[in-house]
Amino acid sequence: MYLCFQGRRMIWGRKGKAAAPAGEGEQASPLKAAMHQARVEAAERTSVVVDLRDAEVARLELLNEALDPLFADIPPEVELFDRGLSRGDTPRLWIDAVAHVAMGRDKRIYRFLHDTRVGRRVLAESHEIADIVKAVTDYVARRLIERERALDEDSELMHRVGGPEAAHARGRQRRRGLGALALGFVLGIVALAIVAFVLASRF
Repeated sequence: MYLCFQGRRMIWGRKGKAAAPAGEGEQASPLKAAMHQARVEAAERTSVVVDLRDAEVARLELLNEALDPLFADIPPEVELFDRGLSRGDTPRLWIDAVAHVAMGRDKRIYRFLHDTRVGRRVLAESHEIADIVKAVTDYVARRLIERERALDEDSELMHRVGGPEAAHARGRQRRRGLGALALGFVLGIVALAIVAFVLASRF
């Protein structure tokens, strides 16, 4: 209550409440502060994960370039391999549908992996690109030999694959047949010469 004299009249009234200090009631609650801190930490973790993934991709790209001469030597009619770099949560350099190279837990070691019916096998593991290139070269060579044997043993397979692969396989079989014929001819001449020598030595 306050009493005010205005002229000769007295005016009664109540004092209004004082204005609240600026900023009072606008302070963040503990929950909002904790949520803000959680967002900051999540952003930092995401940044670290992205940096590590980029480092993995960069190392796999170097290996991919080192494999270029190997895949340049593979005949164009061979369709066994499908090399490519996938950039998912775990970057991988695929050699074919069942073999790929990925980085180890330390993100510095290369691991050449092969998926089989009984599980995943580690074909090679090294920090050096040259070691992995050698392992991939051996793997590619084995796959090519397996393909040649399959074409030689299954005559119907050549008709199914058709095109250049069938022509290549038929040419290889023809060359082998001619080689076997020539070898048989030479062995026959040698055998006749031995028989003639033995008969001549008796007389």
